[in-house]
Amino acid sequence: MDSPALAERGGELSIEPTVNGPLRVKGNLEIIGGSGKTIKRVQSASLCRCGASANKPFCDGSHAKISFRSDE
Repeated sequence: MDSPALAERGGELSIEPTVNGPLRVKGNLEIIGGSGKTIKRVQSASLCRCGASANKPFCDGSHAKISFRSDE
């Protein structure tokens, strides 16, 4: 995905797991693949943790379809 450079790198990053859903991340985030290629630069994202998303690493709502349950 093409994404513009972040105005600022670094800073505080907050990660909030949602009940039975994705990780919600806020802050200056640069997602880089195993090859070292930048996938996306964002300031907020919902990241899949159920493993069923067709748009990994991003959440696409598949957790609801597969009845994903997070640890309490």
